[in-house]
Amino acid sequence: MARFHFRLASLLRLREAARDERRRHLAEARRAESVLRDHRAALEKNVEVMRRQARAAAQPGHIDVDRLLEAQRYELALRAQVAIAEQQAAELRQEIENRRQALVAADREVRVLEKLRQRHLERFRAEEARREVKRMDEIASLAYSNTARRALREEATS
Repeated sequence: MARFHFRLASLLRLREAARDERRRHLAEARRAESVLRDHRAALEKNVEVMRRQARAAAQPGHIDVDRLLEAQRYELALRAQVAIAEQQAAELRQEIENRRQALVAADREVRVLEKLRQRHLERFRAEEARREVKRMDEIASLAYSNTARRALREEATS
């Protein structure tokens, strides 16, 4: 019996490798998004801490103006960092969407080739089954003709 060989197997392997690479790129972008989200949360926490410290420094009584100004400058710097982090998050979300779309396209290409391979395999199996039936018919035909010849020989000799 012949073995099935898919002529586009190497192309299928290349497409699978490309899909896996795109999957890795998407995972990396999602990890970067997680790191950025953690960084932004830490910045916002620092902003809140600075606000509390500024409120505490502005309590009635002795006011340290230098400390208040320093706290406000630091809070502004933190807010600028939060804004940058938000901008980076927006860019990263777009990059994640682009990578997700690339993965979807790569997955579609692999599925097309897998369906084609499956159809070829089914066609191959049907052809093999047809050949096997033909062989069996030939064997049965030969067996019948041999039996018929023997019967004729036995009749002729008797």
